[in-house]
Amino acid sequence: MISDRRAAGVLAPWFAAYTISCHEKRVAEHLATRRLEFFLPLYKKISRWKNGLRMPIERPLFPGYVFVKIDPEERVRVLEVPGVHSLVGAGRQPIPLPYEEIEALRRGIHLLNAEPHPILRAGEKVVIRKGPLEGNTGIVIRRKNTTRVVLTLDAIMKSIAVEVDGRDLEVVGPVPAPPGHLLPPAPWRAGPYGFERTD
Repeated sequence: MISDRRAAGVLAPWFAAYTISCHEKRVAEHLATRRLEFFLPLYKKISRWKNGLRMPIERPLFPGYVFVKIDPEERVRVLEVPGVHSLVGAGRQPIPLPYEEIEALRRGIHLLNAEPHPILRAGEKVVIRKGPLEGNTGIVIRRKNTTRVVLTLDAIMKSIAVEVDGRDLEVVGPVPAPPGHLLPPAPWRAGPYGFERTD
C-alpha cells in the first residue's frame, strides 16, 4: 500500500537503525529481503591473524548503525527486523537524519578513503567546496602527508574521517567550545589533537 506521503511525491526520510553489536551486515540482509531501502557504508581494514597472515575485511563505517529510508509509518517493519534494537530518536519518536548528508555519503563514499574516527570538538571547521561531498562541513585533521576531514552525524554521535584535497576546503570558523569549557590564553589555540602553540 502506498502511503499518502509517497502518493504526494514526498521523499521518504532517512533514519538510523541502532543494531545489536556486530549485527549490521545481518540486519542489512534482512532489510534487503524485505525490500526496504537501506544504506550500510563499509570500509576495508587489514586484520592480522594469529598466524601472521594479513587479510582485508569489510567493517561498518558507523558501527552499530544501518541507515534506512522509510516512511515514518513503516517504522514497525524495521523494528521487526532481527538484530534491530531501535530507531534513533526522542522517546518513541524516530528523528530523521539530514537528508542531503546521507545522500551525499551514498553518492561519494566509495570514491573516498573513509574510516571511522573519534568525534572531535577542537580544530578548524571547514566546508567541502568540490567533490562528491560538496557542501558538507567537518573538522580538519592531518595524517602524515594527507589532509582529512572529520564528518560527524550528530544524531548518532558518530564520526568518520575522509581524505580530501586541501584546495577543496574553505575554513568557516573554529569549533565552539562546549559550555563551561575555558580556552587557554594566546599563544595557545584548540587544535585537532588538543591545544597547540601558535607562536
